[in-house]
Amino acid sequence: MALHLTLLTPPTVPLEAECLTPDRVLGLTEAQVAALPVLHGNQAATVGDFFRVQGGGEADVTIEGDLARVKRLGEGMTQGRLVIHGSVGMHVGAMMQGGELVVEGDAGDWAGAEMSGGRLTITGHAGQHLGGAYAGSPKGMQGGEIIVHGGAGAEAGHGLRRGLIAIGGDAGDFAGVNMLAGTIIVLGQLGARAGAAMRRGSIITMRPAPLLPTFIFDCAYRPTFLRLYLPHLRALGLPIPADRLTRRYLRWSGDAVELGRGEILLLEEAT
Repeated sequence: MALHLTLLTPPTVPLEAECLTPDRVLGLTEAQVAALPVLHGNQAATVGDFFRVQGGGEADVTIEGDLARVKRLGEGMTQGRLVIHGSVGMHVGAMMQGGELVVEGDAGDWAGAEMSGGRLTITGHAGQHLGGAYAGSPKGMQGGEIIVHGGAGAEAGHGLRRGLIAIGGDAGDFAGVNMLAGTIIVLGQLGARAGAAMRRGSIITMRPAPLLPTFIFDCAYRPTFLRLYLPHLRALGLPIPADRLTRRYLRWSGDAVELGRGEILLLEEAT
């Protein structure tokens, strides 16, 4: 039976609940799930102190309530499905390795940070450092997919090494900063200084964007890989018009302060 948790006592300070992953609750009874440890500020507590627990035994978990102060949900998960009905706090899906995590609302900073597999879907907006690298780490997201239907804050894809980040709305400044590889697709407005210090990888946007002077114009062409990526994103619910698959894109190479092997693709203006 799938596990269902309902927030009954909203935390007054951030609640760290990294124990709530399909991996951790698989095979546990309701009582065992309720006894799992969480951290409320600097005070030890249990899941049952905040949530009503129903069902269990499977790697299929649903959590509902105003979880804006609940952090680290789905952290490190490798399997199963976790659905969050409502907005959620920081670090959701951080270091995720597999499975599917769906946030039906907004997500705080560091969503999907350093994840290496699986799919994280956010139906609302994401905060800063989406799929990014933690301080002192040379690598951000290393695999998997992050799909955001709304916008995202600054430094989305910081240190991205591989994988796909798709943002349906606008992206903040420094998207793809220090990218090593991978793909970022922004359907809305791309912020300033995108791709700063990127070494490889692709950033694609559908609107005119301010580019750093260290990016050099190459050509206008129709990228073959977008004929695969864009239909895939349309199937996942992002609003991508059919003509985006056949239109030409302007290719800018950079960042010249690094290898200059990365690229930013801007949708060519309709003539």
